[in-house]
Amino acid sequence: MAAPVNEADIADSAVLAVDPRSEAESKSSSRGKLVLRRFLRNKLAVISLAVIVLFYVLAFTYTWYTPWSYDELDPLSNLLPPDGNHWFGTNQIGGDMFAQTMRGLQKSLTIGLLAALFSTGVASIVGAAAGYFGGWTDRIAMWVVDLLLILPPFLIISILSPAFRGKTWVILVGLIALFQWMITARIVRGMTLTLREREFVKAAKFMGQPSWRIIAKHIVPNMASLLIIDATINVGVAIITETSLSFFGFGVQSPDVSLGTLIASGTDAVRTFPWLFYIPAGFLVVTVLAVNYAGDGLRDALDPSSSRSRRKERKRIAEKTKSPSTTGATA
Repeated sequence: MAAPVNEADIADSAVLAVDPRSEAESKSSSRGKLVLRRFLRNKLAVISLAVIVLFYVLAFTYTWYTPWSYDELDPLSNLLPPDGNHWFGTNQIGGDMFAQTMRGLQKSLTIGLLAALFSTGVASIVGAAAGYFGGWTDRIAMWVVDLLLILPPFLIISILSPAFRGKTWVILVGLIALFQWMITARIVRGMTLTLREREFVKAAKFMGQPSWRIIAKHIVPNMASLLIIDATINVGVAIITETSLSFFGFGVQSPDVSLGTLIASGTDAVRTFPWLFYIPAGFLVVTVLAVNYAGDGLRDALDPSSSRSRRKERKRIAEKTKSPSTTGATA
C-alpha cells in the first residue's frame, strides 16, 4: 500500500514539475531534496547530528590541542579535579581524563559505526538472498537466524572474549555485529518476497541479468530507507553493547581505553572523585541520545507516513493556514 502524501510533500515537489531533466534524474534528485528538507525541519535531529559530528571531530583530533596522551601519566597530579592543565582532571595514577575520555569516545564511536555497518550489510545480503532464491537457501538462512536469535549475545561474547584477549579490537566488532543482523534479515526477506514479483524484477530476469545483479541493482536499492534507518539504530545499540562488555572486562582491554572501561574504573570513586565517573558517563549518554534522535529524524524524513512526521506536518500546515486568517481579522 502506498504511503499517504501530505501537503508539505506536494508543496516541496511542485518546483520539480517544470524540471526538463530526464525522469530518472528528476526522481533521484527530488527524492534527495525532499528527504533533506524533511530532515532539516526536525531541529532536534539536526542538533543531534551536529553533536555526533562534533564528537567525532573531538575524538579524532584531541591530540592537536592537548599536550597529554591517553597513555601518558603525570605522577605528581594524582586525582586532581578539572583545572587549566588537566581539563577533565586526572585519575588515580595521574592519567589525563580529557585525553582518556576522547580516546574512549573514539574507540566506542568507531566500534559502534563499524558494527552497525557490518550487521546491516549482512542482514541485507542474507535476507535478500533468502527471499529471492527461496527453497533450501531460504530454509538454511532462516535456520541460522532462528539459531542465533535464541542464543544470549552478551553471554556468548563474554565467554569468547578471553580467547581474543590482547588481540585486535576488530574481533570485538565482528562479535557484536554477529548478533545484531537477524531481525533485520527477516524483515528484508519479507520485503524481497514482495519485490521479486514486481514487473521491473521480472523484466530484469527476462533480459537475462544474473540473480546477484538483480539483487544488488533492483532488490536492495528499493529497501535503502529501511537499511539506512537500521544502520543508524544499530550504531547506538553497538555502542551500548561495547560499553557494557568493556565495563565488565570483556571488551576493550588495557592499556587501551573505551567509555566502558573509564566508567568501570570511576564507579568506586563516584562520590569522592565524581569527575572520574560522570564525565565519561555523560559523554556516553549524550552520544547514544544524539544517535537515537538523529535516527528518529532520519526515519521521519524517509518515511513521511510515520505518525510523528504527520503530526509535525499537520501542525505546520495549521500554523500557515491560521496566520492569514489572523492577519485578515486584524485588518
